[in-house]
Amino acid sequence: MSDILRELEEREKEVVEMRRQNADWNYINRLPPRVKAAVILFIEKGDLRLSQKLSGLDLEDFIETLRKARVWIT
Repeated sequence: MSDILRELEEREKEVVEMRRQNADWNYINRLPPRVKAAVILFIEKGDLRLSQKLSGLDLEDFIETLRKARVWIT
């Protein structure tokens, strides 16, 4: 069981790194503070619903913001 957990943790680290590297940080840094924080939270944690709620945007608008920021959505 611990081998499976280690594998999952490793894959999650890889996904986070992919989101960080591919993101358009110039675009992200120009976002309003609340939306910017939500996008960064999504990049780091991958929790779409929590990030979307914190952004104050509806789900479709938040996903569109992630796309514009070139953030990989899993």
